Amino acid sequence: MVTFFNTIDDKLVEIDSPEKGCWISMVHPDEEEVQRIAQQTGADFDMLKAPLDPEERARIDAEDNTSLILVDIPTIEMEGKDFVYSTLGILTTENHLITVCLKDSHIMRDFAQNHVKGFFTYKKTRFILQILYRNASRYLQYLRQIDKKTNAIETELQRTLRNQELMQLMRLGKSLVFFATSLKSNEIVLEKLLRSDLIRRFPDDEDLLEDVIIENKQAIEMCAIYRDILSSTMDAFSSVISNNVNDIMKVLTSLTL
Repeated sequence: MVTFFNTIDDKLVEIDSPEKGCWISMVHPDEEEVQRIAQQTGADFDMLKAPLDPEERARIDAEDNTSLILVDIPTIEMEGKDFVYSTLGILTTENHLITVCLKDSHIMRDFAQNHVKGFFTYKKTRFILQILYRNASRYLQYLRQIDKKTNAIETELQRTLRNQELMQLMRLGKSLVFFATSLKSNEIVLEKLLRSDLIRRFPDDEDLLEDVIIENKQAIEMCAIYRDILSSTMDAFSSVISNNVNDIMKVLTSLTL
């Protein structure tokens, strides 16, 4: 799906075709749509397709008149049970800013629904930094949800030791591994962005870029803490289960004798 937006009289308006200073939102586009946008905007075709590869690593790149910032974004799958990550590509040409997502995300939906203050499609640098900031904030939000789910499962396990709760803890641990990997990759991208001149930065944007880096570092630290807590919780319950099994075996052995 491809949608076009432009800021007209300080209001976000959906338009029918690309215009100068507009934002082009692409969500899981097909080959024909990618080809059409490449022709209409002059964007590099391979760069437009890069975010559609789930195995593509986070990076920044530039070729001719197209710049690409590729980052990992958090998503939820399996009816809210699994926290994973997908890819988001932010491309800039001389006249357009293009976002390419493999999956629909709350991050870009907030922009499309005009829920972000101070957002203008023609301010490309600020738009990019606002996307990166909201991405880091979304990681923090999902990490808090993981912590709440972990606490709820731990409370349930204290009452009854069941495989179902243990499997849920294992899935949350897997999600934290995914998040840790993607946050580290995003950190490398942000550091390169800080050192490079890939995007034109204005004095007002420097503080926002620092805020993005700080928010991402906070997410990395929080993810590490939750991983340690979850690992300790799993070890503790494994010991409890082992002790319970030993007690049962003693009783059975006594009865057998």
